Amino acid sequence: MAIVKFPRKEFEKYIKIDKKIEEKIAMFGTPVEYIDENEIALEIFPNRPDLLSLHSYISSFLAFIGKRPGLREYIVNKPEPKYEVNIDRSVRDVRPCTACAIIKNLKFDDEKIREVIDIQEKIHSTLGRNRKKIAIGIYPLEKIKLPIRFEARRPQDIKFVPLDFDYEMTALEILKQHPTGKKYAHLLNGMKKFPVFVDAAGEILSMPPIINSNRTGKITEKTRDIFIECSGFDLNVLKKTLNILVMMFAEMGGNIYQMKLNYGLKKEITPDLTPEKIKINLANINKLLGLQLKEKELKNLLERMGYRYESPFVFVPAWRVDILHEVDIAEDVAIAYGYDNFKPEMPEIATVGEYDRKEMIKNRIAELLVGLGFLEISSYHLLTTEEIEKLNEKSAIEVEKSKTEYRFLRNNLFGSMLRTLATNINAEYPQKLFEIGTVFRKNEKKETGIEEEERLIIAISPGNFTEMKQVLEYLAKIFNINTKLEEAVFPIFIEGRTANIFCNEKNVGVIGEVHPAVLKAWHLKMPLTMLEINLETFYPK
Repeated sequence: MAIVKFPRKEFEKYIKIDKKIEEKIAMFGTPVEYIDENEIALEIFPNRPDLLSLHSYISSFLAFIGKRPGLREYIVNKPEPKYEVNIDRSVRDVRPCTACAIIKNLKFDDEKIREVIDIQEKIHSTLGRNRKKIAIGIYPLEKIKLPIRFEARRPQDIKFVPLDFDYEMTALEILKQHPTGKKYAHLLNGMKKFPVFVDAAGEILSMPPIINSNRTGKITEKTRDIFIECSGFDLNVLKKTLNILVMMFAEMGGNIYQMKLNYGLKKEITPDLTPEKIKINLANINKLLGLQLKEKELKNLLERMGYRYESPFVFVPAWRVDILHEVDIAEDVAIAYGYDNFKPEMPEIATVGEYDRKEMIKNRIAELLVGLGFLEISSYHLLTTEEIEKLNEKSAIEVEKSKTEYRFLRNNLFGSMLRTLATNINAEYPQKLFEIGTVFRKNEKKETGIEEEERLIIAISPGNFTEMKQVLEYLAKIFNINTKLEEAVFPIFIEGRTANIFCNEKNVGVIGEVHPAVLKAWHLKMPLTMLEINLETFYPK
């Protein structure tokens, strides 16, 4: 979660703080950290990055307390001539996506500039995963000549004066000498070219995700019009991020203008503040919450959370990144209804609890592996398109209308384990990890068309086939099962150092040393061996 601090004087221009308001702030899902004569500090949970700025928070909170209910709508002006960003093919393997906008007629003061800087850093550290996933740049439009070009250049060909410096530096000098450059240099490790935004006059605006230019990347109290860009790897996420920023600037009184994004033959126009339309069922909402709401009551509660409701559809603000399903809307209904208004009820049936036998076996496996020095992990069921390509998976199930970059249900645990190892390459070695998780595969005989299966994956880095074989033999002995290995070929493993695992003549898993090409694709530095086995192998028959 993020702790945001708003100037009390600015906050009270809209809402006078008293005990009642403090309670409502907490019931809104943003607990008060502290309030003093100068500021109010609130906890904003990761699912609500749209509340990280003062103006955005005030807009949503006014709806919650009934002073400005309903969906906030803003005028979005179409692109003017030269309001374009041309995305060069060279960024495809570096930082391939951007979403951009122009905001006009702003009136900045010191507090608003602080608010802009603060929300940038908060989004960078939360939604942006410390700039790895999202980097934001905001520029004074009067110092820029449109259209903009987003391209990748060799580090020695990048020269500009970085923010807060007064002399020109090359890209590599920035990474080695500038405080921000040194902090985020790891994000460009191994890249032969670095991304840059360049205006029509050839002036470098920034080198994302590192630093802006001191001349073109710094807003002041004299700035009236701005250019905003969000760069990263998933265009849908960038569009949502841009919408959060655009909404904030609109609340500051700015006028929104779209920009054309030219991805070669593919064209995009951003921002798009068209609300998303989600169908809900009143009976489902009542069942989930244990309430007996009427349509009129539901409409009132939804409007207090910033939605528009036209039964049976809810119109969701374009800057809400957390609304994926009807259940998320039900949660907001519960917040508007007030958790303190729910009445606890005892169930009418009495039961005696008993530990599930399979869960006992899973716990036993975990205890044994922890005893061998392994660390248990838990990962997402979904993989990204990039991860699927690295694994060369052909049978992974794609999720319809995915709202994040995670679009594929995993059909094995290797991708999840490799992701964990790749994000911890600087952690102490050896790294010995395991996970008990669910995988998914197509099965037309099932009502859903998908079959779930529980598997165990074990990884040792640095490790070899013999070490992993010893771990397998230890587990087989403890659970009194007979296993044998037969040499096999598996896409991510080295041929000759890979085997299928058989139990009672049934193929139940695979063991092997990961191929160097796979290690390189995931930026792993140490030899790695992995084992995956169906958990049914350990369950009593």
